[in-house]
Amino acid sequence: MAKLNNEDLLAAFEEMTLLELSEFVKLFEDKFDVTAAAPAAVVAAAPGAGGGAAAEEEEKDEFDVVLEAAGDKKIQVIKEVRGLTSLGLKEAKDLVDNAPKALLEGVNKETAEKAKAALEGAGATVTLK
Repeated sequence: MAKLNNEDLLAAFEEMTLLELSEFVKLFEDKFDVTAAAPAAVVAAAPGAGGGAAAEEEEKDEFDVVLEAAGDKKIQVIKEVRGLTSLGLKEAKDLVDNAPKALLEGVNKETAEKAKAALEGAGATVTLK
């Protein structure tokens, strides 16, 4: 069998589905008695050793988007709330009227930041917790 170079291997991996790639990784680990997750665990543990509270915040992967105040453009904020949630008009209006209220809970960082930007663009005051 001819030896494959790195480019050939990458081309082969690009054609694989995630399921196929996952199965390959398991076979590779079994064949060579290694674990692919071990180096990642060591790297993730290293910043926590001296980081303290800063490291805890970096590791946080779920956020709550809290609407603090609607601001001057209440109707625009209600529209954004409806767009970000599955709430009806009355429920969205009640949520905006009763601020501060949690709008989205347990969402990832990217979703939380997009929601915050959209709401702040409509004139609302928003915090991420």
